[in-house]
Amino acid sequence: MNRLPGLDLLRAIAIVWVMIFHSYFVGGWGHFGGVEEYGWMGVDLFFVLSGYLIGSQLLKPLAENQALSLADFYVRRAFRILPAYLVVVALYFALPAIREAPGIQPLWQFLTFTVNLLIDAQHNLAFSHVWSLCVEEHFYLLFPLLAWWLARRPSAPRFIAVCMAVIAAGMLIRGYVWLQELAPAGAAGDGAEAQRHFLEGIYYPSWSRLDGLLAGVVLATIKAYRKPLWARLQRRANALLLIGLAIAGTAIWLFRDRASFIPSLLGYPLLSLGLGFIVLAGTSAQGLLGRLKIPGAGWLALVSYSLYLTHKAVFHLVRVALGQHLDGHAFAAFVVYAVAVLLVGALLHYGVERPFLRWRDRYRKPSGETSPASTAPASPIMATDVP
Repeated sequence: MNRLPGLDLLRAIAIVWVMIFHSYFVGGWGHFGGVEEYGWMGVDLFFVLSGYLIGSQLLKPLAENQALSLADFYVRRAFRILPAYLVVVALYFALPAIREAPGIQPLWQFLTFTVNLLIDAQHNLAFSHVWSLCVEEHFYLLFPLLAWWLARRPSAPRFIAVCMAVIAAGMLIRGYVWLQELAPAGAAGDGAEAQRHFLEGIYYPSWSRLDGLLAGVVLATIKAYRKPLWARLQRRANALLLIGLAIAGTAIWLFRDRASFIPSLLGYPLLSLGLGFIVLAGTSAQGLLGRLKIPGAGWLALVSYSLYLTHKAVFHLVRVALGQHLDGHAFAAFVVYAVAVLLVGALLHYGVERPFLRWRDRYRKPSGETSPASTAPASPIMATDVP
């Protein structure tokens, strides 16, 4: 498999950032200079990565006038996502003690990937981070059809119009929800009710959170259809990284109160723009980010999906079993939580996820034959979320 060190590093940063953020919902085990408060942004980084990698897999054959096999795409996604996911879902419903929160949405919503659209964020937060996987699933379902439709008659103006429509629709939806639901709840002084409306109406729904995926798709489109431009951008990776950091930094400043109106309206496209530049820098072997190899980053990227699925349950179990002994011992708490999370994530990856990926490759690749899709980089299926 052709792996890009820069993207592996970004994926590793995203999952670590998210896990540190989530530790505070089940008993935090350390402070990191305030960085942990913005760990939810790791979700958006995963969205950009996924949009780029999945977009590249689908758009490359379309740009070369090759047939697009939707069946092959969906089978590969099913092998990639479902085995480990269904194992964790089964554990959450068979063993309520592992739940990091008492309430959980009905099983059928997890099986249909509709949790993010129907969740009761006030009462059912167990395994709530699956919302981001639901967004990804909706993207996998609809984007191939949209890509096929746009590729029938490639047109830059039409593509730009679709992108602008997606951004505008997200802004309108988030703005409407904020004005109609969050503002009245806030005016009534009910912080919990305002938080519920924020999660259910702005943060979780797929139609509100397409900015990151769109940023990744734009990168994949440039790579597939504007090769000279892509080559020029690759040569300017370090400058693009600085631009991305500056834009992302501005978004972080804007999100100091992430549930207020302006961040809800403008923050997500701004953050996705900055992360898009950073991911673009990571795709280039000519820039610092693309050449930077940090020990362990590749492994964290490899097991990031399994870490994503299990980390909150592991945090909860460690807290119940050892929390009273770890309180007041920040370094020991960090080590114990981290080791437990990595061990369980590795167990799920090597015990379930990896065997099914091998079976998938054997199923889709007859002897002596290599399919174009099998040579594409693997998608960083969500390793993030925010409860």
